Amino acid sequence: MSLTAGIVGLPNVGKSTLFNAITRAGAESANYPFCTIDPNVGIVEVPDERLIKLTEVVKPKKTVPTAFEFTDIAGIVKGANKGEGLGNQFLSHIRQVDAICQVVRCFEDENITHVSGKIDPIDDIETINLELMLADLETVARRYERAEKLARQRDKEAVFEFETMQKLKDGLEAENPARAIELTEEEEAVAKQLHLLTAKPILYVANVSEDEIVDAENNEYVQAVREFAEKEEAEVIVVSAKIEEEIAELDQEEKEMFLEELGIEESGLDQLIRASYHLLGFATYFTAGEQEVRAWTFKKGMKAPEAAGIIHTDFERGFIRAETVSYDDLMEGGSMAQARENGKVRLEGKEYIVQDGDVILFRFNV
Repeated sequence: MSLTAGIVGLPNVGKSTLFNAITRAGAESANYPFCTIDPNVGIVEVPDERLIKLTEVVKPKKTVPTAFEFTDIAGIVKGANKGEGLGNQFLSHIRQVDAICQVVRCFEDENITHVSGKIDPIDDIETINLELMLADLETVARRYERAEKLARQRDKEAVFEFETMQKLKDGLEAENPARAIELTEEEEAVAKQLHLLTAKPILYVANVSEDEIVDAENNEYVQAVREFAEKEEAEVIVVSAKIEEEIAELDQEEKEMFLEELGIEESGLDQLIRASYHLLGFATYFTAGEQEVRAWTFKKGMKAPEAAGIIHTDFERGFIRAETVSYDDLMEGGSMAQARENGKVRLEGKEYIVQDGDVILFRFNV
């Protein structure tokens, strides 16, 4: 299942440095605006300790983690919705991602210029959010005019669409992102057709200096970002993009030693990847056998046949049942055979809602 998070932010906030660390893809990073014009895309593994433990228990020939896609989108500036600074191109790239990771500069460095001449993370956030809202308002306004004409003919569907556009228009004009506008399920279905930028879930990434990562909560800029995000019910991840770039060059053992020396339990990137993954409402189930132990991404709330279809469409089409055991029960038993003996392996049917951490063997016939 493909899922993509777009890394956005003003120029020179550390987007490309962070992207380099995530993917080791070497996206160009330079101290001037718009060094990233075409979006860079990289695939990164979703860190999951459970996959390591399953591999130790099952001892397969190979282990395959689930993955997440990040897109590094060039810096947005004021006027982007009108095409300023290649704005139209940037906005179209954002439209193609599933979630937004907004990198916010929370460090002072006189050697790295700021596009607005000062360090003010809330102003930076509001600049980007406003540009996205203005772009959405333009999209809604076009649909609003069309729906209004059809509504005059008293077409029932057109009237409903017009009322939905009115609600979206009013909300965006009040500088509320689309995700914060209260809509009914039916209205959401109409709004979804517009692919609004501010309807996408958002995660704020506070980028601090190397010296401040251990005591980042005392950084006044980080505190301001947290207060802002709290109003939006959004999550904040604190990273030092420069440190993460250094860590990315180390092997696992060196990485653990480096983090321990810094007094950090988990790298910022692992936190970011995991938070981005869950931001979209995704979870992981596993398949485990002698040939392969693999993690699979699925949308929370999926029923067993649909989750099986992620592996292959034949699995969904010919679904019979899902032999399922929870990760915890399997670990407690120490093997699939023992878990079965303990009565922990269940036979689930078509209505079963797959849970995060399920270890499943799908039975099918086509």
